[in-house]
Amino acid sequence: MAKWRNPKSNTVNLKATTAVPNPQPVDHATGRSISPIVAAALCIKTRGMLTANQAAKVDALKKDWPEFATMRRLAMRFRGMLKSKSVGKLGSWLKDAQKSGLYAMQHFARTAQRDVDAVKNAIAEPWSNGQTEGQINRLKALKRTMYGRAGPELLRARLLPA
Repeated sequence: MAKWRNPKSNTVNLKATTAVPNPQPVDHATGRSISPIVAAALCIKTRGMLTANQAAKVDALKKDWPEFATMRRLAMRFRGMLKSKSVGKLGSWLKDAQKSGLYAMQHFARTAQRDVDAVKNAIAEPWSNGQTEGQINRLKALKRTMYGRAGPELLRARLLPA
């Protein structure tokens, strides 16, 4: 028996070492395994936005991993809340995410609950700070590439348009 500790509840669970872990889901069209990154991207796309190949992957993921179906359902509900600006549905969504049994969704719900007023404002308000964050990210990336190599003159030349 192998022991593993749940970091959140600090409980120890025993797992037989002879048990084979769930294999990675396979795309039945190609026979290749579906990566977690692809699965995450497909989790938040609506059925209408999926290509035929992507829809087949979603169906394979739902069939092979019931947890994916639960996560996709919660992600689609959250996406719908954002699109429809339905702040009233946030409380029930947070409760459902906590009860889902999926660590990632429970963690996301706990984090959102910490600053629920900001989440409600993000759902209800039309404003976004995406442009500002993008410019800050670009500036920091430039500064990282130039660290220790040049002075303010070169930084100014790279930041300002020619």
